[in-house]
This record gives sequence, structure tokens and C-alpha cells, in this order.
Amino acid sequence: MKKVKHIIGADLSKKSIDLCCHLLKSHIQIENTEQGYKQLIEWLNKQKINLSTAMIVMEHTGLYSFGLEDFLHQQQILFVKVNALAIKRSLGLVRGKTDQIDAARIAAYGYEKREQLIPDRLVDDSLKRLQMLYSTRERLVKHRAALTCAIKEYRHIGIQEKDLILQSQLKIVKELDKQIERIENETGAIIESQEALQRNFRLLTSIKGVGKVLAVASIIKTNNFTRFDNARKFACFCGTAPFKHSSGTSIKGRTRVSHLADKKMKTLLDLSAKTAIQHDKELKEYYLKRTEMGKSKMSTINIVRNKILYRMFAVINRQTPFVQDYLMVA
Repeated sequence: MKKVKHIIGADLSKKSIDLCCHLLKSHIQIENTEQGYKQLIEWLNKQKINLSTAMIVMEHTGLYSFGLEDFLHQQQILFVKVNALAIKRSLGLVRGKTDQIDAARIAAYGYEKREQLIPDRLVDDSLKRLQMLYSTRERLVKHRAALTCAIKEYRHIGIQEKDLILQSQLKIVKELDKQIERIENETGAIIESQEALQRNFRLLTSIKGVGKVLAVASIIKTNNFTRFDNARKFACFCGTAPFKHSSGTSIKGRTRVSHLADKKMKTLLDLSAKTAIQHDKELKEYYLKRTEMGKSKMSTINIVRNKILYRMFAVINRQTPFVQDYLMVA
């Protein structure tokens, strides 16, 4: 890979993309469509920017960047997605906000951090499909939970089963169940069709407390365990890694986890840890022993979360299923 010379900030929205080259201070706005992406290439050529020495920096925007990412991979143009909060905090006090200004600020951030930025890798089509299926399932499950809660409340106040209020919501819940099952079936079919996905999925689910949902989520978040070098980095991403909190002689805070994390993964790991405490003899004994010593239940559960994460990376690295009572796994 050639050394990156030009950093281009991209501010994405549903319909348009503002781009700004940091060194040349040039700006262009394009449509967030295939035709707009072609205009980007024309603009880069007009600016005499070598495509192999350019890198586009953008914020995580979910589906808004989906088409652009595919196009950039096809054109072999480097790009990286960064956390919006990281950009915001790096700017200090700022005034004013437009899409053009935001693109320039992203470009300035990218230029400052250019030596540290790691270009995003090409994601396999199967993983992309898994990610979209997982997000859709998550959304449907959330809607089903809300409706199920409402149905309980209506029943509690005496609404009859034949009442339209209940019947309409029950039908929707039934349909949601059906669609969630279809999504889970397709998810399973994709995993079974790819040897690498199938192997890692089975290794993960060999660990007590790691169910199908957590296994699939972990595969997606780690790009099938190629995105993170070790369990500690993934723990930081999930918000379970402990960090010291002290300064000089006046601040001697307790070691704590950061709230800057993937909260959904943290929730899944929390459920996994609580399940493991019930069904894994080693983790159950560890939890009981530590809480009997007066240690915090939450901090102990967080340790169990991390033990599960380390077990996940251990079985993937060894490519052998988890073996109970094999102490080196933990």
C-alpha cells in the first residue's frame, strides 16, 4: 500500500455527500447514488489526486454509506469509518455547522490521525447479508417485545380476549414471530453455506452461555474474528474492559468500564454471563466465592463477561471446541 497523501473528509446524508480535501481545501457535493460516486472520481482526477494515495474518512452512518463503501472497494480507494464522538471531541470548541464545514472538520481529523488510521477491509457478501438480517431481526424483536408488554397491560385492566384492541395486536405478534423465524432460518442457512462461518459458529456455541444470537453477533462485529487482534480489544469495543481511574494523589477512583461502547453487544454478553453462572460449574463457583467475599455482584458479572470473551477468542484461535475444566481456556 502506497503512503496516503490526500485525506478527504466525507459528510454523508441519505441523499447527498459532501467531500472536502484537506490539503487542497477543495469541496464538492454529490448525490448519494451510483451517478454521484462517478462524479467523485471525476472530481478527484480533476484535482490531480492519485486514487492510490487518497483516503476517504467518514463517520459511521449505517445504511447511508453502504453504496459508497461498495463503490470505493471496487475502485480500490482506501476509506475508513470513525466514531463521530471521536471527531467531535478532537475539535475542541467550534462554532457553526453546515455539511461543507462538517466535511472539512472530518478531513482535518483524518489528516491529524492519518498515521493511526487503518483502512476498512472488504467485507464478504455473506457477512453483509448476515449483518442486515441481524439488524432486521433485532428491530422486529424490539417491536414484538413492546406489543407483548402492551397486551399484558390490556389484559391486566380487564380487556376481553375477543376485543379488537387485543386481537389486532395478537395478530401482529403472531406475524412478527413468523418473520423472525424466517430471518433466523436464512441466517442459519448462510452460516451453514460458508465453511469458515459454520466452523466458527460451532466453536462459539460450544461455550456454555454463548447462544446462537451472541455467536452470530460476535461473528458480525468481528468480521468473523478478523477485525480485532485479541480479546482485550474486543472487550474495549463491547464496553467490558476495565480501566483505571486515578490522577495524582487526589483522585483514586475505582477501576471502571467505559460507557463508550457497543451497548447491544454488552447487553448480549450480560445475558450470556448470567446464563453461564447458572450452567457452568467453574463460573458459578467463581461467582459465588467472589460475592461471598463481599465483592460487587456487578463487577463479578463483568469479570464473567470477559472470561466468556476470552474463551471465545481462545476457541477461535485454537480452532477446537471449548473443553470444560480445561483451565487454560479461561
